Amino acid sequence: MDITTLIGILVSFGLVIVSILMGGEGVWFINYPSIMIVVGGTMGATLLAYPLSEVLSVVGVAKNVFLHQSQSPGALVPLLAGFAKKARQEGILSFETQLQAIEDPFLVKGIQMAIDGMESSAIENVMTTEIEYLQERHRLGSEIFSTMGTFAPAIGMLGTIIGLVQMLMQMEDPSQIGAPMAVALLTTFYGTLLANLLFIPVAGKLKTRSKQEILVKQMVLGGVIAIQSGDNHRVVEQKLKAFISPKARALMPEDMAEAPSG
Repeated sequence: MDITTLIGILVSFGLVIVSILMGGEGVWFINYPSIMIVVGGTMGATLLAYPLSEVLSVVGVAKNVFLHQSQSPGALVPLLAGFAKKARQEGILSFETQLQAIEDPFLVKGIQMAIDGMESSAIENVMTTEIEYLQERHRLGSEIFSTMGTFAPAIGMLGTIIGLVQMLMQMEDPSQIGAPMAVALLTTFYGTLLANLLFIPVAGKLKTRSKQEILVKQMVLGGVIAIQSGDNHRVVEQKLKAFISPKARALMPEDMAEAPSG
């Protein structure tokens, strides 16, 4: 699990729970009608806004928030520069027996197309299309969570109105005011909690993860095109360093090429 995600969850929810327990009993903040209104209303509104298949697929996308570890862009520079060096020394066909040892399927696809003799423009079109569709899938996942973050507080306010109406209809009996008042207050609490500590942060993390993954794939694309074109490994290295921040670039040695073994 990504350590920053774990820390964020522990700090945000942990401090809220601790503050609740310091002020009284935790069961005061458990109200099943309020939970049903907020959770059910938010999910129902989301299903109205998006097809069921897209809502279900977002579960897999959300795993990136907790489990996905992006490949370091800096680690790609020596790897691809090494591939370029090997390609110039032994030819692009020398990679044919080593494809299974490459972990990145996107890189494998690019090198395989180069081995098959595809033109640089064709390779670029295929790989660019894959990057664009990946970006669209990530955008949709982030958008769904952002939408849920918008719906949850609004549904909470709807629950507050329901609770207030129920309370006002029973003003003649003070003993019956407590339950609807709890619904009125806790629906807003649940909606705000889910929106600001779950849905919106998850949407933000998905956007960040998407940018990181797209950057890595763009580096792979640039490296594969350079390798297929027969560029010198130092030229490939400089092209790839352009994707990296100047601060990280300054820490890299001049010649980072490490030709793959085998």
